[in-house]
Amino acid sequence: MIKRKEYSIKSTCTKILYIHLIILFSAVSIAANKGVVIDVTKYGAKGDGITLDTKAIQKAIDVAATIGNGTKVLVPTNHKYCIGSIFLKGNIEFHLQGNAQLLVSTNKEDFSGQAAIIANEADNLKITGTGSVNGRALEFMTHYDTAKEIWIPKDWRPKLFILTKCKNLVISTITIEKSAFWSLHLLGCENVVIDGVKIRNDLDVPNCDGIDPDHCRNVEIRNCEISCGDDAIVVKATKQEIDYGSSSNIWVHDCWIETQDSGLKIGTETTQDIYNIVFEKCTIKTSCRGLTIQLRDEGDVHNIIFKDISFMSKFHSDPWWGRGEAISLTAIQRTPETKIGKIYNVLIKNVKGIAENSIRINGTKESRISNIQLQNVDVTLDRWTKYAGNLFDNRPTKAYSPIEIHDTPGVSIRYADRVILENCSISWGKNSPYYFSNAIQATDASGVEIINFTGQSANPQKFIAIDIPKL
Repeated sequence: MIKRKEYSIKSTCTKILYIHLIILFSAVSIAANKGVVIDVTKYGAKGDGITLDTKAIQKAIDVAATIGNGTKVLVPTNHKYCIGSIFLKGNIEFHLQGNAQLLVSTNKEDFSGQAAIIANEADNLKITGTGSVNGRALEFMTHYDTAKEIWIPKDWRPKLFILTKCKNLVISTITIEKSAFWSLHLLGCENVVIDGVKIRNDLDVPNCDGIDPDHCRNVEIRNCEISCGDDAIVVKATKQEIDYGSSSNIWVHDCWIETQDSGLKIGTETTQDIYNIVFEKCTIKTSCRGLTIQLRDEGDVHNIIFKDISFMSKFHSDPWWGRGEAISLTAIQRTPETKIGKIYNVLIKNVKGIAENSIRINGTKESRISNIQLQNVDVTLDRWTKYAGNLFDNRPTKAYSPIEIHDTPGVSIRYADRVILENCSISWGKNSPYYFSNAIQATDASGVEIINFTGQSANPQKFIAIDIPKL
């Protein structure tokens, strides 16, 4: 049974790697008209950080789009350009030269869309350079709540990027900083390469996600450095009026992450299928959940690989979802009326970390999780933050208790079938509270196999090491 599952997952991985080659070919094959450069300052952009340069930059973009063929829109170095909403077009390269900075306006009237930088059906678009986009996050906040340890947003705040239905999209080496809301939202895009992007947001600003591929296909995210308050890299399928299709064939690798929410995540929005996703060779410096799948809606999540990842996960203040889970796979209805899909065929391999809470494989009677394989997973559980433990975080849900009082085993398996732990280990740190319990605990689970496991109960007088009752 183990060999059959490994073959299936490896076959999926091979297919995805083949798709990666297609992605790279698509990116490389985008034509570039190196002889044509449109300088935004030639169209009236002042770059003094005060004058609104939206119209001038937009005019330069529009002129470049009429030429096409990869014409470069140059945003010159050593200047700050104040913008509201600008709309990028296809067949151009939008280049932030040197230390050029796009400085987001704080006036809502300067925005004709929900973001500072917008593209709709802009095929063969490149966004390049070493310059930055500054979202001025704290200027969109009312105050800092010291009790909740979080900034409180004003009624309105823009995203930085919304790129919709773009094909053959390349985003490379730019810096995104101080986003007040989602940083880089890709909606219904195909054949995307995001390479060497730096995201540097305030860790206490809510909803300032890093990169959100949403209903996207054939996406590679590589060599990125992300520091943000909310989910760092999160694959979604949000509820939309338009059918943008699945999220599939996405490869995330060689990224460095710091966040107060999930490091590498699928969900919470899962209204359509999400599949063929690989996260590998990443370092999560800190998070509130290391590796996460949150299924809350009707889509299925399957053929997922987390591989060669190190992480740290800890508790944060209550407004932040997550309670320090090392790995969290949950399938929980959003509401009692929600039709919910399934999580199945997940491989977690060569993963090592320290966390304040369990590895959770947590389905429900409405949606059992199946075909989960952990190989060479080494997790140490300890407590070092000030926040209350003895909890599982089920949010967002109205069908079950959002915050559940629960002891803390190394691995918690509930409402799951065919779960294999091979060459895995659970260790306990110096600070083991009374609620640290079994090394492995299973409830309403079938087909659980333990192969070459290392780990003991945190409290042998109270809990056995491995507690797997038969159904």
